Amino acid sequence: MADTKIENSTMKALQKSNVSRYIQLASLFRQRIESAEWDVGHKIPTVKELADQCGVATMTIRQALDILESEGLIERYRAKGTFVRERPKRDLWCEVKTDWSGMLIARQDATIEILSDTSGGKLPRYDGDIGNAAPSYRHLRRKHSRDGSAFLLADVYVDERICKDIPEEAYSKVTAMRLVSDIPGQTVSDARQIVTIGAADLESSNELNISIGDPIAKVQRVAVNQHGDIILIANGIYRGDMMRIDVKLR
Repeated sequence: MADTKIENSTMKALQKSNVSRYIQLASLFRQRIESAEWDVGHKIPTVKELADQCGVATMTIRQALDILESEGLIERYRAKGTFVRERPKRDLWCEVKTDWSGMLIARQDATIEILSDTSGGKLPRYDGDIGNAAPSYRHLRRKHSRDGSAFLLADVYVDERICKDIPEEAYSKVTAMRLVSDIPGQTVSDARQIVTIGAADLESSNELNISIGDPIAKVQRVAVNQHGDIILIANGIYRGDMMRIDVKLR
């Protein structure tokens, strides 16, 4: 009876998402390895057993296992079965800061690549309730990497009226908030950060080298000057397997 309940709950969970079944299953199986439900060195259920458990075709299970094999998590042996090789590596080194001073500090050993740079754009979608839109914005798409691995894809919008006061080299060296924090005649009178959890789409999966549907954190940062103008909006997408939020409560 217990096995039947697990099978039914798995099938219902798979039906709730529009993400391809094999990608969802790869994530499910990865979690089983990470939690040691499927321990390192142990044999996992057969393709047919997994297909019956999950209510999907055996081809779908094979596609999911192909992903885990490409990640080096499992090994398949003819006539012997499939065995867990190692657990997923979780390197939660990328801390999303929650204080003003932390947002001004660039991450050590990280590099910023400018993917695109355009002018004359309008204020992007903004879910907050502070500040007024500037006439136009400079829009930079930036990719942040460390040791060759991308961890953040960001769209940075800067009020074009203040761009002349920002050194050009700063756009590929400093954090988004740092761009507008030290401009003569400008005071950041209000700043907000909004964090939401989501799943990688096609574009973010390609840029961050993760699977479609993998967890991501969407971080929107907004800076408003002393005149009530929104001088910066930065929309960032962080890899969920590299970032953490650490908040001091006392």
